[in-house]
Amino acid sequence: MKVLVCIPCLMTGGTEIQTLNLVSALVLAGHEVATVCYFEYSQEMVENYKQAGSKVILLSPDGERPEGIKDTVRVLFNGFKNVLKCEKPEVVHVQYMAPGAIPIFILRLLGVKRIVATAHTPADIYPSLKLLHFVSRYILTAFQCITKRAEESFFGSSCLYEPGMTLATRGNHFTIYNSLPPYIAIADTPKRFDKPITIGVVSRLEPIKGMDLVIPAFTRIYAKHAEARLLVVGDGSLRSLMEQQVRDANIAEVVDFAGRQGQDVLQGYYDRIDILLMPSRSEGFGLTAIEGMARGCVVVAADTGGLPEVVINGEVGLLHREEDVSDIADRVNRLIDERGELFRLSLNAVNHVLNFSIEKYNSSIRDLYNRLY
Repeated sequence: MKVLVCIPCLMTGGTEIQTLNLVSALVLAGHEVATVCYFEYSQEMVENYKQAGSKVILLSPDGERPEGIKDTVRVLFNGFKNVLKCEKPEVVHVQYMAPGAIPIFILRLLGVKRIVATAHTPADIYPSLKLLHFVSRYILTAFQCITKRAEESFFGSSCLYEPGMTLATRGNHFTIYNSLPPYIAIADTPKRFDKPITIGVVSRLEPIKGMDLVIPAFTRIYAKHAEARLLVVGDGSLRSLMEQQVRDANIAEVVDFAGRQGQDVLQGYYDRIDILLMPSRSEGFGLTAIEGMARGCVVVAADTGGLPEVVINGEVGLLHREEDVSDIADRVNRLIDERGELFRLSLNAVNHVLNFSIEKYNSSIRDLYNRLY
């Protein structure tokens, strides 16, 4: 079957990585896949999609996003019209994010009958759900969410996709969890905590990820545990602020800014981290959480978005109050003081990641697409 995967941008975020898993699953199942990117892209991610077996089509070769709704519609309409004429897909799988439902309406107007959409965020970012409910009921074959919590925020109910479950012609909605990406292996030996603790973040250094809270929280941790170290993996607009926070707190000798790292070396960085911080202000799923847990990191994450469904509080990690530096520090300090609890959570985290295996994800996608044909 010919499948067209549609995504607004191909940069280096969790949405692009998870959509790459979708592409890989479809190719593995024997489908012919083309990926169309509307706007921004990185050459690295484009090559990753090609290596996965997908053709990549760029609607904006210069990677620029049109200004205003009128130009956006024009670019998408003309682009989709040409792509559909050349590729003739039997199913189109749209990543439901800005510009929202516009691509879906255009694709339907151009005659596409089987459209699947995946939402990567909960409903709270949308001012109204009336349009989405209309699209789901009358246009989409299926609407997939990446957590049950997100699905409930859209529809008031949720269910995990199960092979063989009943599907209607239109209006289906369900959850298929994101999967652990192939560049991270599940640890086969327990992480040791008999050394000074390394606290870490692996993230874009942006306000939405709560990165401005990391140094203030670590400063409080360091005041109680002077042997603790902080590893910051990633880059972004807040890096200069975070470096200034480090200088102001006079802790430069115990903080390592590693910068942005490629997927091929990320596993080694997770192996250096004992406690992984995710103080996000918004998080659709939290791919970083399952990457870290796969390597035995104990995740301390904000109680927001899809994180509580991934980081089960008190069982595989700990949740803290949103934007609460004191709560972050208190929970980390408790873990450092109670190494037995740290070890228990680490073991549970590694086992928990099996729920997000690539094999389980591939099986769900294969079954879904077999039934769409």
